[in-house]
Amino acid sequence: MKFSKYMGEWLYGKDGYYATYKDIGKSGDFYTAVSTSKFFGGTIAKHIISLVDEGFLKKDGVVCEIGAHHGYFLADICEFIYTLRPKLLSSLKFVIIERFDNLQEFQKNYFKDSFGDVVNLTHYKSLSELKCDNAFFIANEIFDAFPCELYYKGKVATVDNHNIEFDAEDSFVDEKAKKYHKTRGEIAIGYEEFALEMANCAKTFEFMSFDYGEMQARPDFSIRVYTKHKVIPFFDEEIKRDELFANSDITYDVTFEHVKDAYEEANVKFIELKAQMVALVDMGILDLLEMLREKADKKIYEQELQKAKILIMPDYLGERFKMIRFRK
Repeated sequence: MKFSKYMGEWLYGKDGYYATYKDIGKSGDFYTAVSTSKFFGGTIAKHIISLVDEGFLKKDGVVCEIGAHHGYFLADICEFIYTLRPKLLSSLKFVIIERFDNLQEFQKNYFKDSFGDVVNLTHYKSLSELKCDNAFFIANEIFDAFPCELYYKGKVATVDNHNIEFDAEDSFVDEKAKKYHKTRGEIAIGYEEFALEMANCAKTFEFMSFDYGEMQARPDFSIRVYTKHKVIPFFDEEIKRDELFANSDITYDVTFEHVKDAYEEANVKFIELKAQMVALVDMGILDLLEMLREKADKKIYEQELQKAKILIMPDYLGERFKMIRFRK
């Protein structure tokens, strides 16, 4: 089979890595910005309020997270909206796009325990099921989880019994490799369809996503496996793919130029690409921390400050992770 199908089964198959509940953070395989600090969601909440104030997002618009996993990110956004502009919590419509029934159930229960009946949460299995006039879409680390093909000197990888061979041809992959000046590396599959689905489900929207990568393509392979906070290069000679399959996360660096092109082909305007630290500071994370300093116990403030630093310091998540933003 081609590598994209193999990766799809690894992550999203019946017993795939993301098909069942997984811990994220200290007890899981990796950290994310969401698992690091509530102020990640808080900063997005502040941005959503600014969109309402400027008139781009209507007070009864949709706030939609794609690939929510636990639902913690959207819940953090709701919590800060309640703190900063409580009336919006009852007027905005909150949506999660989640394909797996068991994760939908977990998210529903988490929201019920957190907010009771105050937050109106709706689930859809795909963007194609959602139809609305006005929306704000948010995703964290979604584009690195799209299946990809592995490309090496004109050939595409196939997998047989977890062994990799570069022996196939694919015109789409070859076209993208030439466009992004790659002789080896990953070519993501599905960005174009995803962008078109989003473009067709809302008349006007802003979409913001955070992921690791660069605008231009890397000149080599970045694909790797995360397990118990260890990073294992996918082509490591010692790797036991049969044991890691579906039991660990598999990911690669995002080529944001490919994401940008996919959305522009769907007639969605590219707004900006920024380092995560710049994006969060521009959207007001420091203002939120200052509010906490004024109102909270010093010990609580210091704890939250240290967590927030991981989001914005260059040596941690601040520089390697990027924010990309689009509008229609």
